[in-house]
Amino acid sequence: MEFISEELKNYLLKYCDPEEELLKNIDRETNLKVSMPRMLSGHYQGRVLSMLSNMVRPERILEIGTFTGYATLCLAEGLAENGIIHTIDINLELEEMVRSNFSKSTFKNRILYHLGDATKIIPEIDEVFDLVFIDADKKNNGTYYKLVIDKLRPGGIIIVDNVLWSGKVLEKQIDQNTTIIATFNEMVMKDQRVEKLILPVRDGLFIIRKK
Repeated sequence: MEFISEELKNYLLKYCDPEEELLKNIDRETNLKVSMPRMLSGHYQGRVLSMLSNMVRPERILEIGTFTGYATLCLAEGLAENGIIHTIDINLELEEMVRSNFSKSTFKNRILYHLGDATKIIPEIDEVFDLVFIDADKKNNGTYYKLVIDKLRPGGIIIVDNVLWSGKVLEKQIDQNTTIIATFNEMVMKDQRVEKLILPVRDGLFIIRKK
């Protein structure tokens, strides 16, 4: 997943803003107690998400894939004064941990946590979004994209995680999961409704701006 050396990674962390204590605790607890902790955004990517959110100053954010809530809180840092973030996850086993993490945040009253199938929940949310973060089951990236694009205001941003898939998108012989990622990337590249670029941050962030 990492494309840079540990030394350079540490240098980048040195020159970005620190995590607040709650985020450090979420990172630590996730690594100690949750399977596949690498799914957590982590310090550097979290600061990227926070920076992008602060640049947009969104009134409404949608996050697809809450996991343990780390990225949710990073995105919430950029919310406008009366802004709200909707976050969706299907993993009921993490609910207690997530709700506990959110309850300790200054954004606790501005987070709407939805549990269930995002493909069913998204159409039921009657909002126009300024910022969408897609970081859930990769097989549904295209489905999520199609569900949110018409709910995104002009000038709004979609961020999609893991689009480099540990560099496997460059391989000639690719597995089914990599094919799904590569097909999604091609679809976005051909979509004339948006401006787009991939940032080689961690496992690749697709930044997509609606025209």
